Amino acid sequence: MNFNSSPFRWLSSIVMAAMLSTMLAACAPTQPAPTTEQSATESSETSNNSAASSNGSKATGEQTTYPLTIKDATGYAFTFKEEPKRIVSISPAETEALFALGLDQQIVGVSEYDNYPEAVKTKARIGGVSKPDVEAVVALRPDVVFTGISSSEALVKELRAAGIPIFKTTPKTIDDVISNIELYGKITNHQAEAQQVTDHMRQQVKMVTDAVASLTPEQKKKVYIEFSPGWTVGKGEFMDEMITLAGGINIAGDTTGWHEINEEAIVAANPDVILYSKGSMDTKTNQTLDQIIRARSGWNKIKAIQNNQLFGLDDDLVSRPGPRVTDGLVEIAHAIYPNLFKQ
Repeated sequence: MNFNSSPFRWLSSIVMAAMLSTMLAACAPTQPAPTTEQSATESSETSNNSAASSNGSKATGEQTTYPLTIKDATGYAFTFKEEPKRIVSISPAETEALFALGLDQQIVGVSEYDNYPEAVKTKARIGGVSKPDVEAVVALRPDVVFTGISSSEALVKELRAAGIPIFKTTPKTIDDVISNIELYGKITNHQAEAQQVTDHMRQQVKMVTDAVASLTPEQKKKVYIEFSPGWTVGKGEFMDEMITLAGGINIAGDTTGWHEINEEAIVAANPDVILYSKGSMDTKTNQTLDQIIRARSGWNKIKAIQNNQLFGLDDDLVSRPGPRVTDGLVEIAHAIYPNLFKQ
C-alpha cells in the first residue's frame, strides 16, 4: 500500500514512528525573547492533557502576567519573559490552533503539510512534521516552536540539542485539545480569543452528546474507521473517543492506539457503519479508499457494505487534534446517526 498521496500521510508517519519507539509562540514591550530553561524553583503549570490548562484561563479578557513558566508534555520547563513575537509550528493541528487565536502576524513558519487556514500559504515552510529542516527553523529565529503528536520525543530532544525552543503537547482526548488551546492562549496573551474558540468546541461536543444520550446499548451502531489504507485506531486516542462521543461503538475498541488492520477480525466484527478518509488512495493501483474497502475479499458480507453505509470523512477534521476536531466529531455523528442530526 502507498500512503504518499493521502492527506493522512503525516499522521501515518507519526503512527509508524510511535510504533517504532515502543519497540526501541498584539503588542508587547521590546525586551529579550522568551527563554526556555529547566527551572524547579519558579512556579510552573503543566500541560498534561487532562484538565484545564491553567488557573483562570477561561476568564474573558484576562491578561497573562510575565514572566510565565510552564511545562510542556515532556516535563520541560519554559520561561516566557514576554509574549512570543516569532512563532514556528511544525504541526498542522497546532498551526490551526494558533491561527484561530489570531496569531497570524506572530507565525513565521509552518510545516509543509499545513493547508489551513488560507493565510498559512504565505508562511515560510520548514519541512516535514517528522523531520523538519533544522537550519530553516533556526534561520527564522523563533521565540517558541510548537508541536503536538506530529513529533516524537526523540525529535524534540534533537531539536532542543540544536538550540530550538520546542514546546510539545500530546493530546489524547478532545478535552486535551481544548486545554492545549487555552494554554496557547495563556502563553501568547490571547486568552479571550482562546475562550471564544474553546467555548464553541464545547458547544459542539454538547450538541452531539445530547443528541445521542437517549440511545440504548442495543441501538448503538458498531463502527469501523480506516483513516489511511490499512490503518485503524483503538482506545486511548482522540479518534476513538470521537466515535464513542458520537454514540458509536468502535469495533477496534478492544485494541490500543494506531495500528494496522486485521481484515478477518473486521469481517467477524461485522460493523454497521464504515468511516474512511475520502482523500486517501493507493497510488500504485489508483484506487480510492472506498474502492479498496469494497474490494477486499469477504468484506461483501459486512453489514455496512451490504447496506451501503460507508461514509467518507474530511481528512483534516478527523485527523488533526486542533480547533476543528469538534467539526470532525459533528461529521462523524451525522454519518453514524443521520436521523438524529438533520442538516
